[in-house]
Amino acid sequence: MPKNIFIEDIMVRDVACATLPGSRDEVLKILKNKHISGVPVLKDSKVVGIVTRTNLLQNPEEEQLALLMTRDPITISPGSDLQTAARLLLQHGIRRLPVVDDGKLVGLVTVADVVGTIADMNIDIPIKDYVEKEVVAIYNETPLPVVARIMELAGVKAVPVLDAALELIGIISDRDVIAASVIEDSVEMSDMSAGQDDDAWTWESMRDTMSIYYSVSRIKVPNLIGNDVMIREPITATYIASVSDCARKMKRNRIDQIPIINSNRKLQGLLRDHDLLKPLVESE
Repeated sequence: MPKNIFIEDIMVRDVACATLPGSRDEVLKILKNKHISGVPVLKDSKVVGIVTRTNLLQNPEEEQLALLMTRDPITISPGSDLQTAARLLLQHGIRRLPVVDDGKLVGLVTVADVVGTIADMNIDIPIKDYVEKEVVAIYNETPLPVVARIMELAGVKAVPVLDAALELIGIISDRDVIAASVIEDSVEMSDMSAGQDDDAWTWESMRDTMSIYYSVSRIKVPNLIGNDVMIREPITATYIASVSDCARKMKRNRIDQIPIINSNRKLQGLLRDHDLLKPLVESE
């Protein structure tokens, strides 16, 4: 495998960013409009965090960007090679590396950028050894809020969708969940008693109560079902497909995972874009 591919050759230079102080709504708008899953967060032109779809879904009521973001992200220099990027992405289980030169953001390299490069490398190793066989799948009539919760609990960004015959009929990613979600504003009430617990003359039923009303804004996953938002007839592969073939499928279709099926369209496993980085790390 070539050793002379450098980050500055594959990184995205025009990077969508958020800045502090900032809000959840601003980030949500960027993610939806740019069709991306996360952005670096800057303060005084320096990278101080990363905020992703996962951060938003895990903290649906938090509005402050400083409390949503993951602080002190792993970064990489433009002169580092492709294998170093693959190792960092795998080792830390992350999807993007801000590219920093002399303390300033100069680009971004993502798992998709590395996979796009693998697509052109003609790695003919079969994917069989890299496929994740323990897969969380859902029934096509599962309510979408339940799907989102399952994904959060399982720590996955996509779930294959099965019908009653156990055939693969679709896939749902966190991108689909965010695209269907809305910001819901509501007013809630908190009762604060003016009585003291150690006041013997204050009866529970007679205490003065001060009611505080406050507004709550949260990301709401709508009451749809899996059928309503899933990507139908997803791109698939079999165990004998090669690493570069699958990388080309991901690059061409702009997807992060490929369900692996047998001749009867029964689900065998899931190949994630991260899995395609493993041959690069093994070759170091």
